[in-house]
This record gives sequence, C-alpha cells and structure tokens, in this order.
Amino acid sequence: MAGPTTLAANQRLARETAPVPFLYRALRGPLRQALGRWFDLRVDGLEHLPASGPYLIAANHHNYLDGIVLGVSAPEPISFLVMPRVWRATPLHPMFHRHIGSIPINLERADVGALRRALSILQQGGVVGIFPEGPFSVRGRLESGLPGVALLALRSGVPVVPAGIRGTYEALAGRWGYIPRRVPLGVRFGPVRCFAADGSNGRRRARFHVTRRIMDDIAALLP
Repeated sequence: MAGPTTLAANQRLARETAPVPFLYRALRGPLRQALGRWFDLRVDGLEHLPASGPYLIAANHHNYLDGIVLGVSAPEPISFLVMPRVWRATPLHPMFHRHIGSIPINLERADVGALRRALSILQQGGVVGIFPEGPFSVRGRLESGLPGVALLALRSGVPVVPAGIRGTYEALAGRWGYIPRRVPLGVRFGPVRCFAADGSNGRRRARFHVTRRIMDDIAALLP
C-alpha cells in the first residue's frame, strides 16, 4: 500500500456515513430480536463506541456466529474482513457477502487488495470489523493475533474498538449442521485506542506491539 492514509479528525467529522446495504438493513432487526429472545443476547460497553465512523472493531473469533452477534450489536453497519472458507461456505455465500458489504481476504499471504478495500471504507466514514486471530479458534480460547489488524490501525489512524464475544463457542461446539444450542450470548465493547506510526521504531516492531496491545485489550473483555 503506497503512501500514508491516516485520517484526520476533522476529515472524520466531515464525511457522510456510507449507505447501509439493503440486505444488511433488512436482516439486522429480525436477527437482533431472535438473538435477544432465544439466546438472551446482552451488549455492554456501547458508550465506548465513537458517535460515528470511521472506526475499526477488533474481536475474538470462534465461528460464524461472531459476525452475526457483532453485526446486530453495533449501531452502525460493519464491513467484515472474511476469510475464504467463510466467503465460499456455500455457492450462495459469495453473493450474500457482497450484498452485505463484506471484504474477502486471503490469510495465506499479505492481501494488499483486501487491506486497500478496508482502508477505502474507513476513508468513506465506514466501520470495518476484523477478527485478528484469522482462522476460527477451535479451542475456545483467544489465540495470537495476526499483523493485519496493526496494519489497518497504523495506516488509517482511526479509533480501534476492542470487543469480547462470549457464548458463541459453546453454542456451536460439537453441534451438527451449524445449528446453535441455546446458550446466553454477549458482546462487551472496550475503550478505544488510537495508534500512530512512530518513525523511531521499525515497521515490523511497531506492528508487533500494536497487535499485542489490541489482543490484550480483547483478552481483558473476556470471561
């Protein structure tokens, strides 16, 4: 990615919010009601979310429920970075993800195109969701973070909101057909952080420290 893309605060205030994809808007209300009724969804820490975009939400990741829970919990639409196995889960999934504004990303290499699309959405005043662990955590615990979250945070300069998601692992562990069992679900948002590139440190070292700081913030929100 060429050139700095840090967004100044006055630029964030001046930008209009990107339009909400129709499918995202149509599904959000019914899903929020269903999760509240059947899974007792609880959302804490909404006061930590910026009043408007752009900002980045970084959360732990167990399975497909995480994106749904985050999507109905945040007040603004989220464009999620989605790995290949989720993007192509069924023949209909690519079309579905395009219509809700997801961003496909290749985890096997540095996907510059995906990061550029995410930065473009942030520049337009949108909200981007990222699961720094990359693949699903299959052990029910927080894994190490990948450097993509630090790249986005440092390149954009937008606020990073950590989020801790609970209950999704228990809902699908050992289940057949991806049908979740009824367990309480929850999201807890934490205080935002802003990261700026420091010329005194190497890029790799800076990405390492930012990634670790974000993962520590997520860990602090989990049970």
